[in-house]
Amino acid sequence: MKLSDEGSPIHADRPVAMRERNPGRSINYRAGAEESVRSAPGVIQITPRRGAVCYAFSGVKRVLGIEATDETPRVYHASRRHSGLAAACARGDRVRRIGVVEAFTENDSEGQARIGSLRESLAKLGWTNGRNVRIEYRWGAIDPNRARAYAAELAAMAPDVIFVDSAPVVAAIRDQIHAIPIVFIQAGDPVQANSVQSFARPGGNLTGFLQYEPTIAGKYLQLLKDIAPSVARVAVMQFENSTWRGDFSAIQAVAPSFAVMPISTIVHNAEDIEQAIIALAQEPNGGLIALQDTNIALHRDLIIALAARHSLPAVYSSRPYAAGGGLMSYGVDNIDLYSRAASYVDRILKGEKPSDLPVQAPTKFELVINLKTAKALGLNVSPTLQIAADEVIE
Repeated sequence: MKLSDEGSPIHADRPVAMRERNPGRSINYRAGAEESVRSAPGVIQITPRRGAVCYAFSGVKRVLGIEATDETPRVYHASRRHSGLAAACARGDRVRRIGVVEAFTENDSEGQARIGSLRESLAKLGWTNGRNVRIEYRWGAIDPNRARAYAAELAAMAPDVIFVDSAPVVAAIRDQIHAIPIVFIQAGDPVQANSVQSFARPGGNLTGFLQYEPTIAGKYLQLLKDIAPSVARVAVMQFENSTWRGDFSAIQAVAPSFAVMPISTIVHNAEDIEQAIIALAQEPNGGLIALQDTNIALHRDLIIALAARHSLPAVYSSRPYAAGGGLMSYGVDNIDLYSRAASYVDRILKGEKPSDLPVQAPTKFELVINLKTAKALGLNVSPTLQIAADEVIE
């Protein structure tokens, strides 16, 4: 962030030139300056110090507001974009800080939609970025090295609360940050992962919302058999770095009742995905289940295209797959889940402890069917199944 009109970044250990909005007046400054001297017409030289208004943000020592001591207090700030923060400084409000660590990359439309839901819900709760809160975003955290680097950055930044999604990312942040409150969204069991002590009383500094429900895995098989009754072999696809394998165990347990043989399909990259789908298609009556997994979601376009090319019926874990041409999706409404997570961020900012906020199970699921894809696969979608769907894409 640039503080001066000259565009110079501010540091804690050297003076910074700030252009005075009303040149020619002699004004003494406090709350962020040990001393002030006029170095040129219309320019005030200040030396920031610890204790300044809205001091030490984002792990870099900056002064965001300077208040005049004459009869007309004024605020000097970096740019119009940050004027809300500067105004909060002038009022004496404490600008709160939120770290947001998102598994999706910044250019992924699904990641943007989810974070947009979080941001909008925070605004409805009174937390507006640039006014009374500063949100620091970190994208693409599904990469393990990047997640560890983000954890180190956040530990130094010391925000008031951190929001993080995806179980592998939660684990990376949790292992390095033990005091800052963390609100998570993840698939898998956080008790088994040692992230919380129990759902009702999480303990520690983590709490959050789940993207899974134990019965959902069996529902995948049921839907696949409903729409493609001949399916007898099902590849259950998941990435190698996923920290949760409970979904496959649940599918394996109910598979005999559907006369289906589940195949655990662990992949590492796009090449693995292509090879696995080609191998599945070598024999008849194959089907595919793509589990709730961020790395799988990041490769959704490839998986959808391969399933279509090899005429494989597939059930996916969330709406973007079906909207992008996949046959069918069933799972948690992630946009709703991110909105709900904002309520916990709000409560923590208002003083509640994550240890006292129970881990929440998902409450809203959605079934989406793509009729165009079904027709291309030669599948007839029964009226009953269409009626059961929350959305039917023609």
